Amino acid sequence: MSRSRPRSRQWLAASFIGLLILLILAFAIFRGDLIRYSLDPKTPFQTYKPPPAPDYAKPGAWALLPTNSETPTAADPAADVFFISPTTYEGGREWNGPIGDARSDRIFRSVMAPNYAGPFVRVGRIFAPRYRQAGLYSLLTLREDAREARKFAYGDVARAFRYWRDHDNQARPFLIVGVEQGGTLAARLLAEEVAPDPQLRARLAGAYLIETVVPATRPALPPCVRRDEAGCLAAWASVPASEIDRGRILLDRALVWDASGELQNLQGPALCFNPILGATTDEIGPARLHEGAANATGLEWGARPAFLARQISARCEGGVLRVSSPRSASLKPSGSWTEQRMAPGFNLFYADLENDARARVTALTRP
Repeated sequence: MSRSRPRSRQWLAASFIGLLILLILAFAIFRGDLIRYSLDPKTPFQTYKPPPAPDYAKPGAWALLPTNSETPTAADPAADVFFISPTTYEGGREWNGPIGDARSDRIFRSVMAPNYAGPFVRVGRIFAPRYRQAGLYSLLTLREDAREARKFAYGDVARAFRYWRDHDNQARPFLIVGVEQGGTLAARLLAEEVAPDPQLRARLAGAYLIETVVPATRPALPPCVRRDEAGCLAAWASVPASEIDRGRILLDRALVWDASGELQNLQGPALCFNPILGATTDEIGPARLHEGAANATGLEWGARPAFLARQISARCEGGVLRVSSPRSASLKPSGSWTEQRMAPGFNLFYADLENDARARVTALTRP
């Protein structure tokens, strides 16, 4: 009996360790599915009650707003920038995030604003509306509920744009910048609000739809083909050059607006702008022309980050921008599973975009 007890204990301990290893392996394999399930609101959008709408007449409805927004001064940049943020709301209980969600605001302030609005802060006054953005889950599924959540988010963005146009812009030159989900919303904004209005089009220096799939067959604006032109569209979605199938998967899952304002799967080729070259082209943008990447996460708003030049090359192939692996460790994806599915905490084309936007404003305002 005394000998059998230690053996029994050893067997139990080995069984427990084996079970623990199996559980760890199962979690590692199915982790993404488990997190995705936890982000699903599990409520049909048709019966969903969204959070209260923002009032764009109030400063609190804007994530970024210049001082004295309605009265620009001679010290201000020559243009305005209407900036539509990428997703910062993870989701869970809501299809569309409430205005002022603390975690969402923190991600915007620490990650999205410095890395993606930052390149334009020396080019124009930044106006970034808060909007009831579709949660991260809506970008991870093709369900109809998720499409409805993204269509709902557009309503806020369109109202914010009209308020800015009528009260703050003062008929100044402007840029539109959207990133990921914000880029998709910007694409519809260009088609419905800017392209049909000759006065707005005449004042548009350019539109940047960053990490956004846009159909090449029917863009709202002509694609940018050189850096010294204004009023054009720069749109691209990037993938690592080393991941051969990633571009095909990205385009297969991409949703774009059709003529009736519905989100549908991409049919046909996608636009691809190369920020290194400042043009929609399939020519390679060599590393020697790369003006500078930056990891601005955590920087105070408006602070200028250190640039890392000649880090990457990039080339448009099959409708996606294939980007070489940057040398710096600060330009590698990091963070939690959900954070890695939002826009990265760095901008590989920070300096390139700053100079590109400045050149397009100059082209528009040149006598």
